[in-house]
Amino acid sequence: MGVENSYFPLFVSQDRLEKEKDHVEGFAAEVAWVTKSGDGTLAKPIAVRPTSETIMYPAFSDWIQSHRDLPLKLNQWSNVVRWEFKDPTPFLRSREFLWQEGHTAHSSFEEANETVMEALDLYRRVYEELLAVPVVPGYKTEKEKFAGGSRTTTVEAYIAGSGRAIQGATSHHLGQNFGKMFDISYQNEKGETDVVWQTSWGLTTRTIGVMVMVHGDDTGLVLPPKIAPLQVVIVPIVSKKLTTEQVSPYCKKILEDLESVGIRAKYDDRTMYNPGWKYNHWEQKGVPIRIEVGPRDLQNSQARVVTRHNNLKEDFAAAELSSLIPSKLESIQKEMFTKAKEARDTHLVQVLEWKDFVPNLEKSNLVLTPWCGGEHEDWEEVVKKRSREESLKVRGEDEEDDRCAVSVAAKTLCIPFDQPKLPEGTKCFVSGLPATCWVLWGRSY
Repeated sequence: MGVENSYFPLFVSQDRLEKEKDHVEGFAAEVAWVTKSGDGTLAKPIAVRPTSETIMYPAFSDWIQSHRDLPLKLNQWSNVVRWEFKDPTPFLRSREFLWQEGHTAHSSFEEANETVMEALDLYRRVYEELLAVPVVPGYKTEKEKFAGGSRTTTVEAYIAGSGRAIQGATSHHLGQNFGKMFDISYQNEKGETDVVWQTSWGLTTRTIGVMVMVHGDDTGLVLPPKIAPLQVVIVPIVSKKLTTEQVSPYCKKILEDLESVGIRAKYDDRTMYNPGWKYNHWEQKGVPIRIEVGPRDLQNSQARVVTRHNNLKEDFAAAELSSLIPSKLESIQKEMFTKAKEARDTHLVQVLEWKDFVPNLEKSNLVLTPWCGGEHEDWEEVVKKRSREESLKVRGEDEEDDRCAVSVAAKTLCIPFDQPKLPEGTKCFVSGLPATCWVLWGRSY
Protein backbone atom coordinates (compact mmCIF):
# COMPACT_ATOMS: atom_id res chain seq x y z
CA MET A 1 0.00 0.00 0.00
CA GLY A 2 3.01 2.31 0.04
CA VAL A 3 2.76 2.81 3.81
CA GLU A 4 5.93 3.79 5.71
CA ASN A 5 6.70 2.68 9.26
CA SER A 6 7.11 5.29 11.99
CA TYR A 7 7.01 5.67 15.76
CA PHE A 8 5.44 8.32 17.98
CA PRO A 9 5.58 9.03 21.74
CA LEU A 10 3.85 6.97 24.41
CA PHE A 11 2.53 10.03 26.24
CA VAL A 12 0.15 12.74 25.05
CA SER A 13 -0.54 16.03 26.79
CA GLN A 14 -3.97 16.71 28.23
CA ASP A 15 -4.41 19.72 25.94
CA ARG A 16 -3.79 17.69 22.81
CA LEU A 17 -5.87 14.72 23.90
CA GLU A 18 -8.82 16.97 24.69
CA LYS A 19 -8.59 19.02 21.51
CA GLU A 20 -11.04 16.76 19.66
CA LYS A 21 -14.17 16.67 21.86
CA ASP A 22 -15.92 13.56 20.49
CA HIS A 23 -12.64 11.65 20.39
CA VAL A 24 -11.73 12.23 24.03
CA GLU A 25 -15.29 11.56 25.20
CA GLY A 26 -15.18 8.20 23.44
CA PHE A 27 -12.08 7.20 25.40
CA ALA A 28 -12.58 9.20 28.63
CA ALA A 29 -13.43 6.21 30.84
CA GLU A 30 -10.43 4.23 29.61
CA VAL A 31 -7.62 6.82 29.62
CA ALA A 32 -4.75 6.17 32.06
CA TRP A 33 -3.30 9.41 33.46
CA VAL A 34 0.21 10.00 34.83
CA THR A 35 0.00 12.50 37.68
CA LYS A 36 3.29 11.98 39.56
CA SER A 37 6.99 11.83 38.72
CA GLY A 38 9.01 10.27 41.53
CA ASP A 39 7.96 12.14 44.69
CA GLY A 40 6.71 15.18 42.81
CA THR A 41 3.28 15.96 41.39
CA LEU A 42 3.11 16.99 37.74
CA ALA A 43 1.82 20.47 37.02
CA LYS A 44 -0.40 18.96 34.33
CA PRO A 45 -1.34 15.29 34.00
CA ILE A 46 -0.28 13.48 30.84
CA ALA A 47 -2.14 10.57 29.26
CA VAL A 48 -0.81 7.20 28.17
CA ARG A 49 -1.95 6.83 24.57
CA PRO A 50 -5.25 4.96 24.14
CA THR A 51 -4.70 5.49 20.39
CA SER A 52 -2.45 7.91 18.54
CA GLU A 53 -4.51 10.35 16.48
CA THR A 54 -3.91 13.25 18.87
CA ILE A 55 -0.17 12.46 19.11
CA MET A 56 0.45 12.09 15.38
CA TYR A 57 -1.72 14.78 13.83
CA PRO A 58 0.16 17.84 15.12
CA ALA A 59 3.13 16.40 13.17
CA PHE A 60 0.89 15.91 10.11
CA SER A 61 0.06 19.62 10.34
CA ASP A 62 3.78 20.49 10.17
CA TRP A 63 4.63 18.06 7.37
CA ILE A 64 1.71 18.66 5.01
CA GLN A 65 1.83 22.04 3.27
CA SER A 66 1.15 21.27 -0.38
CA HIS A 67 -0.77 18.77 -2.50
CA ARG A 68 2.67 17.41 -3.38
CA ASP A 69 2.97 16.16 0.23
CA LEU A 70 -0.08 13.91 -0.24
CA PRO A 71 -0.94 11.19 0.27
CA LEU A 72 0.91 10.73 3.57
CA LYS A 73 0.72 7.10 4.71
CA LEU A 74 2.23 6.03 8.02
CA ASN A 75 2.03 2.96 10.24
CA GLN A 76 3.36 2.26 13.70
CA TRP A 77 3.56 -0.86 15.83
CA SER A 78 2.98 0.31 19.37
CA ASN A 79 1.54 -0.46 22.79
CA VAL A 80 -1.61 1.36 23.85
CA VAL A 81 -3.36 1.40 27.22
CA ARG A 82 -7.12 1.38 27.78
CA TRP A 83 -7.95 1.09 31.46
CA GLU A 84 -10.84 -1.37 31.41
CA PHE A 85 -13.01 -1.17 34.52
CA LYS A 86 -14.27 -4.74 34.21
CA ASP A 87 -11.93 -7.68 34.68
CA PRO A 88 -9.54 -7.82 31.71
CA THR A 89 -9.39 -10.96 29.59
CA PRO A 90 -5.97 -11.99 28.22
CA PHE A 91 -5.59 -11.19 24.50
CA LEU A 92 -9.28 -10.30 24.07
CA ARG A 93 -9.66 -7.25 26.28
CA SER A 94 -6.53 -6.31 28.18
CA ARG A 95 -5.47 -2.98 29.61
CA GLU A 96 -2.31 -2.89 27.54
CA PHE A 97 -2.07 -4.35 24.06
CA LEU A 98 0.17 -4.31 21.03
CA TRP A 99 -1.20 -3.29 17.66
CA GLN A 100 -0.35 -1.75 14.37
CA GLU A 101 -2.14 1.49 13.64
CA GLY A 102 -2.15 2.99 10.18
CA HIS A 103 -2.78 6.72 9.67
CA THR A 104 -3.12 8.33 6.25
CA ALA A 105 -3.96 11.75 4.82
CA HIS A 106 -5.41 12.33 1.34
CA SER A 107 -6.64 15.07 -0.97
CA SER A 108 -10.10 13.57 -1.54
CA PHE A 109 -12.85 11.63 0.23
CA GLU A 110 -12.71 8.95 -2.49
CA GLU A 111 -8.97 8.32 -2.17
CA ALA A 112 -9.27 8.05 1.61
CA ASN A 113 -12.18 5.66 1.23
CA GLU A 114 -10.14 3.41 -1.09
CA THR A 115 -7.48 3.18 1.64
CA VAL A 116 -10.10 2.36 4.29
CA MET A 117 -11.49 -0.49 2.22
CA GLU A 118 -8.06 -1.77 1.15
CA ALA A 119 -6.89 -1.94 4.79
CA LEU A 120 -10.09 -3.69 5.86
CA ASP A 121 -9.73 -6.29 3.13
CA LEU A 122 -6.17 -6.98 4.27
CA TYR A 123 -7.57 -7.61 7.75
CA ARG A 124 -10.19 -9.95 6.30
CA ARG A 125 -7.42 -11.84 4.54
CA VAL A 126 -5.32 -12.06 7.74
CA TYR A 127 -8.24 -13.75 9.48
CA GLU A 128 -9.48 -15.94 6.67
CA GLU A 129 -6.30 -16.80 4.73
CA LEU A 130 -3.78 -16.95 7.60
CA LEU A 131 -5.77 -17.68 10.78
CA ALA A 132 -8.49 -19.77 9.05
CA VAL A 133 -11.17 -17.71 10.83
CA PRO A 134 -14.23 -16.58 8.81
CA VAL A 135 -15.32 -12.98 9.36
CA VAL A 136 -18.23 -10.74 8.38
CA PRO A 137 -17.08 -7.40 6.90
CA GLY A 138 -19.39 -4.42 7.32
CA TYR A 139 -20.03 -0.91 8.59
CA LYS A 140 -20.42 -0.05 12.25
CA THR A 141 -23.63 1.76 13.18
CA GLU A 142 -23.43 5.45 14.06
CA LYS A 143 -23.55 4.58 17.76
CA GLU A 144 -20.70 2.06 17.52
CA LYS A 145 -18.39 3.92 15.15
CA PHE A 146 -14.96 5.27 16.16
CA ALA A 147 -15.17 8.36 18.37
CA GLY A 148 -14.53 11.48 16.29
CA GLY A 149 -14.56 9.59 13.00
CA SER A 150 -16.93 9.80 10.06
CA ARG A 151 -17.47 6.09 9.36
CA THR A 152 -16.07 2.82 10.75
CA THR A 153 -15.72 -0.47 8.90
CA THR A 154 -15.10 -3.74 10.71
CA VAL A 155 -14.57 -7.49 10.38
CA GLU A 156 -16.54 -9.51 12.94
CA ALA A 157 -15.65 -13.06 14.01
CA TYR A 158 -17.67 -15.71 15.86
CA ILE A 159 -16.55 -17.99 18.71
CA ALA A 160 -18.59 -21.21 18.52
CA GLY A 161 -17.50 -22.41 21.97
CA SER A 162 -19.12 -19.46 23.72
CA GLY A 163 -21.64 -18.36 21.11
CA ARG A 164 -20.19 -14.85 21.16
CA ALA A 165 -19.02 -12.48 18.47
CA ILE A 166 -15.82 -10.49 18.63
CA GLN A 167 -14.62 -7.46 16.71
CA GLY A 168 -11.63 -8.59 14.68
CA ALA A 169 -10.22 -5.32 13.32
CA THR A 170 -11.45 -1.89 12.25
CA SER A 171 -10.70 0.65 9.55
CA HIS A 172 -11.98 4.20 9.93
CA HIS A 173 -12.79 7.00 7.50
CA LEU A 174 -12.08 10.05 9.65
CA GLY A 175 -13.42 12.58 7.17
CA GLN A 176 -12.01 16.09 7.69
CA ASN A 177 -12.82 16.35 11.39
CA PHE A 178 -9.32 15.81 12.76
CA GLY A 179 -7.87 17.85 9.88
CA LYS A 180 -9.89 20.86 10.98
CA MET A 181 -9.09 20.36 14.67
CA PHE A 182 -5.35 20.03 14.11
CA ASP A 183 -5.12 22.42 11.16
CA ILE A 184 -3.87 19.83 8.68
CA SER A 185 -4.38 22.01 5.62
CA TYR A 186 -2.55 22.30 2.32
CA GLN A 187 -2.44 24.29 -0.87
CA ASN A 188 -4.21 22.37 -3.63
CA GLU A 189 -3.36 22.40 -7.32
CA LYS A 190 -5.52 25.51 -7.85
CA GLY A 191 -3.57 27.41 -5.19
CA GLU A 192 -6.48 27.22 -2.73
CA THR A 193 -6.26 26.13 0.90
CA ASP A 194 -7.96 22.80 1.59
CA VAL A 195 -8.25 20.35 4.51
CA VAL A 196 -7.04 16.75 4.21
CA TRP A 197 -9.24 13.64 4.35
CA GLN A 198 -7.90 11.08 6.80
CA THR A 199 -8.05 7.40 7.71
CA SER A 200 -6.89 5.25 10.60
CA TRP A 201 -6.97 1.46 10.93
CA GLY A 202 -5.69 -1.11 13.40
CA LEU A 203 -5.11 -4.81 14.03
CA THR A 204 -4.20 -6.02 17.53
CA THR A 205 -2.91 -9.04 19.42
CA ARG A 206 -6.61 -9.84 19.90
CA THR A 207 -6.19 -11.87 16.70
CA ILE A 208 -4.26 -14.44 18.73
CA GLY A 209 -7.08 -14.83 21.23
CA VAL A 210 -9.66 -15.16 18.46
CA MET A 211 -7.61 -17.85 16.71
CA VAL A 212 -7.08 -19.79 19.97
CA MET A 213 -10.81 -19.82 20.78
CA VAL A 214 -12.05 -20.60 17.27
CA HIS A 215 -9.78 -23.61 16.72
CA GLY A 216 -8.67 -24.79 20.17
CA ASP A 217 -10.06 -27.94 21.81
CA ASP A 218 -9.91 -29.69 25.19
CA THR A 219 -6.41 -30.94 24.43
CA GLY A 220 -4.93 -27.52 23.77
CA LEU A 221 -4.09 -25.23 20.89
CA VAL A 222 -4.88 -26.07 17.28
CA LEU A 223 -2.81 -23.83 15.01
CA PRO A 224 -3.41 -23.20 11.30
CA PRO A 225 -0.30 -24.31 9.37
CA LYS A 226 0.33 -20.90 7.78
CA ILE A 227 1.00 -19.22 11.14
CA ALA A 228 2.18 -22.17 13.25
CA PRO A 229 5.75 -21.50 14.50
CA LEU A 230 6.31 -25.25 14.07
CA GLN A 231 4.38 -27.00 11.31
CA VAL A 232 5.78 -30.48 11.88
CA VAL A 233 7.39 -32.21 14.85
CA ILE A 234 9.19 -35.56 14.54
CA VAL A 235 8.93 -37.83 17.59
CA PRO A 236 10.97 -41.07 17.80
CA ILE A 237 9.38 -43.97 19.67
CA VAL A 238 12.45 -44.96 21.64
CA SER A 239 12.42 -48.25 23.56
CA LYS A 240 14.61 -51.27 24.26
CA LYS A 241 13.91 -52.35 20.69
CA LEU A 242 14.89 -48.98 19.22
CA THR A 243 17.55 -46.77 20.76
CA THR A 244 18.08 -43.05 20.16
CA GLU A 245 21.34 -43.83 18.39
CA GLN A 246 19.55 -46.16 15.97
CA VAL A 247 16.63 -43.88 15.12
CA SER A 248 18.30 -40.45 15.08
CA PRO A 249 19.92 -40.64 11.60
CA TYR A 250 16.56 -41.70 10.13
CA CYS A 251 14.67 -38.85 11.85
CA LYS A 252 17.33 -36.29 10.98
CA LYS A 253 17.07 -37.26 7.31
CA ILE A 254 13.29 -36.69 7.43
CA LEU A 255 13.91 -33.32 9.12
CA GLU A 256 16.46 -32.34 6.48
CA ASP A 257 14.08 -33.30 3.66
CA LEU A 258 11.22 -31.27 5.16
CA GLU A 259 13.36 -28.19 5.79
CA SER A 260 14.68 -28.37 2.23
CA VAL A 261 11.14 -27.65 0.94
CA GLY A 262 10.53 -24.82 3.41
CA ILE A 263 8.65 -26.69 6.14
CA ARG A 264 9.13 -25.36 9.70
CA ALA A 265 10.02 -28.62 11.43
CA LYS A 266 11.70 -29.92 14.57
CA TYR A 267 13.14 -33.27 15.66
CA ASP A 268 12.32 -33.83 19.32
CA ASP A 269 15.31 -35.91 20.45
CA ARG A 270 14.97 -35.15 24.17
CA THR A 271 15.81 -38.28 26.16
CA MET A 272 14.27 -37.26 29.49
CA TYR A 273 10.69 -37.60 28.20
CA ASN A 274 8.88 -40.65 26.86
CA PRO A 275 6.96 -40.59 23.54
CA GLY A 276 3.54 -40.24 25.23
CA TRP A 277 4.65 -37.15 27.13
CA LYS A 278 5.97 -35.63 23.90
CA TYR A 279 2.70 -36.36 22.06
CA ASN A 280 0.78 -34.53 24.76
CA HIS A 281 3.25 -31.65 24.83
CA TRP A 282 3.10 -30.95 21.09
CA GLU A 283 -0.67 -31.43 20.97
CA GLN A 284 -1.00 -28.73 23.63
CA LYS A 285 1.25 -26.52 21.51
CA GLY A 286 -1.06 -27.04 18.53
CA VAL A 287 1.58 -28.27 16.04
CA PRO A 288 -0.42 -29.21 12.88
CA ILE A 289 1.43 -32.47 12.09
CA ARG A 290 3.29 -35.00 14.23
CA ILE A 291 5.50 -37.59 12.56
CA GLU A 292 6.10 -40.71 14.64
CA VAL A 293 8.97 -43.10 13.95
CA GLY A 294 8.99 -46.52 15.64
CA PRO A 295 10.76 -49.86 15.04
CA ARG A 296 8.28 -50.99 12.39
CA ASP A 297 8.53 -47.62 10.58
CA LEU A 298 12.30 -47.90 10.48
CA GLN A 299 12.04 -51.45 9.18
CA ASN A 300 9.53 -50.51 6.44
CA SER A 301 11.17 -47.17 5.52
CA GLN A 302 8.01 -45.30 6.47
CA ALA A 303 6.61 -42.97 9.15
CA ARG A 304 3.26 -42.38 10.81
CA VAL A 305 1.74 -38.95 10.18
CA VAL A 306 -0.77 -37.69 12.78
CA THR A 307 -2.89 -34.62 11.98
CA ARG A 308 -3.61 -32.43 15.00
CA HIS A 309 -6.99 -30.92 14.11
CA ASN A 310 -8.80 -34.22 13.41
CA ASN A 311 -6.40 -36.83 14.92
CA LEU A 312 -6.14 -38.65 11.58
CA LYS A 313 -3.32 -41.23 11.51
CA GLU A 314 -1.72 -42.25 8.20
CA ASP A 315 1.42 -44.17 7.17
CA PHE A 316 3.62 -42.88 4.33
CA ALA A 317 6.97 -43.83 2.84
CA ALA A 318 9.67 -41.68 4.42
CA ALA A 319 11.08 -40.75 1.01
CA GLU A 320 7.72 -39.26 -0.01
CA LEU A 321 7.20 -37.02 3.03
CA SER A 322 8.89 -33.93 1.58
CA SER A 323 6.50 -33.99 -1.37
CA LEU A 324 3.38 -35.01 0.60
CA ILE A 325 3.60 -32.78 3.68
CA PRO A 326 3.36 -29.37 1.90
CA SER A 327 0.09 -30.34 0.19
CA LYS A 328 -1.18 -31.87 3.44
CA LEU A 329 -0.53 -28.62 5.27
CA GLU A 330 -2.53 -26.77 2.60
CA SER A 331 -5.40 -29.22 3.07
CA ILE A 332 -5.32 -28.76 6.85
CA GLN A 333 -5.51 -24.97 6.41
CA LYS A 334 -8.59 -25.28 4.16
CA GLU A 335 -10.27 -27.87 6.39
CA MET A 336 -9.84 -25.71 9.48
CA PHE A 337 -11.39 -22.72 7.72
CA THR A 338 -14.29 -24.83 6.41
CA LYS A 339 -14.96 -26.26 9.86
CA ALA A 340 -14.95 -22.80 11.46
CA LYS A 341 -17.18 -21.37 8.73
CA GLU A 342 -19.71 -24.18 9.07
CA ALA A 343 -19.79 -23.65 12.86
CA ARG A 344 -20.42 -19.94 12.28
CA ASP A 345 -22.99 -20.34 9.49
CA THR A 346 -25.13 -22.79 11.47
CA HIS A 347 -25.46 -20.07 14.13
CA LEU A 348 -26.29 -17.21 11.75
CA VAL A 349 -30.05 -16.67 11.54
CA GLN A 350 -32.49 -14.10 10.19
CA VAL A 351 -35.17 -12.78 12.55
CA LEU A 352 -38.02 -10.47 11.54
CA GLU A 353 -39.80 -9.94 14.88
CA TRP A 354 -38.70 -9.15 18.43
CA LYS A 355 -40.38 -12.24 19.89
CA ASP A 356 -37.79 -14.44 18.13
CA PHE A 357 -34.78 -12.29 18.97
CA VAL A 358 -33.80 -13.23 22.55
CA PRO A 359 -34.67 -16.95 22.08
CA ASN A 360 -32.12 -17.03 19.24
CA LEU A 361 -29.52 -15.25 21.36
CA GLU A 362 -30.05 -17.96 23.97
CA LYS A 363 -29.20 -20.52 21.27
CA SER A 364 -25.78 -18.82 20.85
CA ASN A 365 -26.78 -17.37 17.49
CA LEU A 366 -25.75 -14.29 15.57
CA VAL A 367 -28.98 -12.59 14.55
CA LEU A 368 -29.56 -10.66 11.32
CA THR A 369 -32.55 -8.32 11.56
CA PRO A 370 -34.22 -5.56 9.52
CA TRP A 371 -33.16 -2.21 10.98
CA CYS A 372 -34.39 1.38 10.87
CA GLY A 373 -30.86 2.74 11.52
CA GLY A 374 -29.67 6.27 10.75
CA GLU A 375 -31.21 8.92 12.97
CA HIS A 376 -33.01 6.21 14.96
CA GLU A 377 -29.86 4.97 16.70
CA ASP A 378 -31.46 5.30 20.16
CA TRP A 379 -33.23 2.02 19.42
CA GLU A 380 -29.87 0.30 19.92
CA GLU A 381 -30.01 1.14 23.61
CA VAL A 382 -33.57 -0.19 23.73
CA VAL A 383 -32.41 -3.50 22.26
CA LYS A 384 -29.49 -3.74 24.71
CA LYS A 385 -31.72 -3.03 27.71
CA ARG A 386 -34.61 -5.30 26.69
CA SER A 387 -32.38 -8.18 25.61
CA ARG A 388 -30.47 -8.04 28.90
CA GLU A 389 -33.68 -8.01 30.95
CA GLU A 390 -35.31 -10.83 29.01
CA SER A 391 -32.16 -12.97 28.99
CA LEU A 392 -31.72 -12.64 32.75
CA LYS A 393 -35.38 -13.54 33.22
CA VAL A 394 -34.96 -16.67 31.08
CA ARG A 395 -31.93 -17.63 33.18
CA GLY A 396 -33.69 -16.94 36.46
CA GLU A 397 -31.20 -14.21 37.43
CA ASP A 398 -31.90 -10.74 38.82
CA GLU A 399 -28.80 -8.94 37.58
CA GLU A 400 -25.45 -9.46 35.89
CA ASP A 401 -22.28 -10.02 37.89
CA ASP A 402 -20.34 -6.73 37.76
CA ARG A 403 -17.07 -8.66 37.76
CA CYS A 404 -17.93 -10.33 34.46
CA ALA A 405 -16.18 -8.87 31.41
CA VAL A 406 -19.03 -9.90 29.09
CA SER A 407 -22.75 -9.18 29.06
CA VAL A 408 -25.86 -11.13 28.10
CA ALA A 409 -27.15 -8.03 26.30
CA ALA A 410 -27.16 -7.94 22.51
CA LYS A 411 -25.28 -5.26 20.60
CA THR A 412 -24.94 -4.36 16.95
CA LEU A 413 -21.91 -5.97 15.35
CA CYS A 414 -22.12 -4.44 11.91
CA ILE A 415 -24.24 -3.59 8.89
CA PRO A 416 -22.84 -6.31 6.61
CA PHE A 417 -21.53 -5.30 3.19
CA ASP A 418 -23.25 -8.39 1.84
CA GLN A 419 -26.90 -7.43 2.34
CA PRO A 420 -29.74 -9.91 1.74
CA LYS A 421 -32.63 -8.55 -0.30
CA LEU A 422 -34.88 -6.32 1.83
CA PRO A 423 -38.47 -6.59 0.57
CA GLU A 424 -40.31 -3.29 0.21
CA GLY A 425 -42.41 -2.50 3.28
CA THR A 426 -40.21 -4.52 5.70
CA LYS A 427 -40.40 -3.13 9.23
CA CYS A 428 -37.60 -2.79 11.78
CA PHE A 429 -37.82 -5.78 14.13
CA VAL A 430 -37.91 -3.65 17.30
CA SER A 431 -39.27 -0.18 16.44
CA GLY A 432 -41.78 -1.06 13.73
CA LEU A 433 -40.39 1.83 11.64
CA PRO A 434 -39.54 1.26 7.97
CA ALA A 435 -36.35 -0.81 7.70
CA THR A 436 -33.48 0.59 5.64
CA CYS A 437 -30.99 -2.29 5.92
CA TRP A 438 -30.12 -5.55 7.65
CA VAL A 439 -27.98 -5.32 10.78
CA LEU A 440 -26.09 -8.13 12.54
CA TRP A 441 -26.51 -8.53 16.32
CA GLY A 442 -24.89 -10.78 18.86
CA ARG A 443 -23.48 -11.11 22.31
CA SER A 444 -19.96 -9.82 22.09
CA TYR A 445 -16.61 -9.86 23.89
